[in-house]
Amino acid sequence: MSRLPEAGYLRLVQIIGNSKVQPPIPAIIPVSKSTWWAGIKTGRYPAPVKLGPRISAWRVEDIRALIERTA
Repeated sequence: MSRLPEAGYLRLVQIIGNSKVQPPIPAIIPVSKSTWWAGIKTGRYPAPVKLGPRISAWRVEDIRALIERTA
């Protein structure tokens, strides 16, 4: 959890990672994009905050709480 900033927002790629880019982005929560969105729908994962018409992000505090719940 030390990789997370103290406060702010994370984009989806920062949460689930992307091994295909250079340099690879490591996953904080290693699930697929479709699993992540299905988990949001069921309430397992936190809902995003809309920062713009096509920009969704998650509060760092919500991701920290999710990690603590699952640890």
